[in-house]
Amino acid sequence: MEFGLSEEQGILQDSVRRLFEEESPLDKVREIAETGTGFDADLWQSFIELGIVGAIIPEQYGGSNMNFFDAFIILEAAGRCTAPAPLLGTMVMAPIALLGAGSEEQKDRYLPQFASGECKVGIAMTEVVNRREDAGLKLEGNALSGKALFVIDAGVADLFMVAIGDDTLVLVSSEAAGLGVKTLPTVDKTRCIAELVFDNVEVEIVGSVGGGAAAIIKILDAGRIALAAETLGAADVMVEKAIAYAQEREQFNRPIGTFQAVKHMCADMVAELEPARSLIWYAAHAHDFVPEDSRLMACHAKAHMAEVGSVVAKTAVEVHGGMGFTDLMGLHYWFKRIGLNRQLLGGPEQVRHEAAIVQEWIAA
Repeated sequence: MEFGLSEEQGILQDSVRRLFEEESPLDKVREIAETGTGFDADLWQSFIELGIVGAIIPEQYGGSNMNFFDAFIILEAAGRCTAPAPLLGTMVMAPIALLGAGSEEQKDRYLPQFASGECKVGIAMTEVVNRREDAGLKLEGNALSGKALFVIDAGVADLFMVAIGDDTLVLVSSEAAGLGVKTLPTVDKTRCIAELVFDNVEVEIVGSVGGGAAAIIKILDAGRIALAAETLGAADVMVEKAIAYAQEREQFNRPIGTFQAVKHMCADMVAELEPARSLIWYAAHAHDFVPEDSRLMACHAKAHMAEVGSVVAKTAVEVHGGMGFTDLMGLHYWFKRIGLNRQLLGGPEQVRHEAAIVQEWIAA
């Protein structure tokens, strides 16, 4: 069996990498990072024209009808450029939620808006992942009160998808009365994270109350694999930049890459990254095609890539020496994206705990 990209997937990978390199160069990332919105309108329009935003949405709703592994390829390319774009919510998590739990009317109304890029979606999963004692949510009828922290892609969201408990999903307009949005500062300025405060905000329930348990698990798995894909792309670039720098930078009239210590650092990064790539590829494949493995593999992919990404980021900066800490090299954008991705939707320790529950090693 050949475990690799098909010809079509190879073309997709080349196309999206070229798009991101052309439309999201480091200078533009620097510029967008200063705005704090994590969004570039020109880049978003390019995604729409290429059909990226509606990648996994069926054709009947205006999407490209790709499978989840195709979306994985796109997200890996986004990570390579730390692209300031709200792909996680709009391209991945919100469509999967509606396809899994939404009514036919909701699918007909929202999915074409997601596919066209007209409606950008923020994702609030605090209740499922790491609810705080003072930040819970309470739903009474169609009125929502409480607080949701670390809402992903919130900067320019037109719509928020919010998990309440572990079995109900609701949709909230960004212009709803009683909704407060407060940007939370994080290390990564290319992705906007916010806190939502609800004061009897009118919401739209996805499907039915208590009917979203399976969809919540599905989107949580998808989100974790998506974050692992971004981290893989960012780590790949950091390895490439470290190796290129080691070949160019000279000390004692020799490239530093000829020194054994530097060789070992570069080799260690590659040795850590390549096995992780296979793990994450399988997790993305299993999401659609091996349902009995999908939950466990999503947990392993997220937890393991978070650890490997952190090691690669640290080592790549060390290879660059003092230059690695300067804005001139731009390494900190990938470093910070890896760091934030590590914690979103659960840190490695929490996700491994969930994996242990899935394998019935410990009680839920």
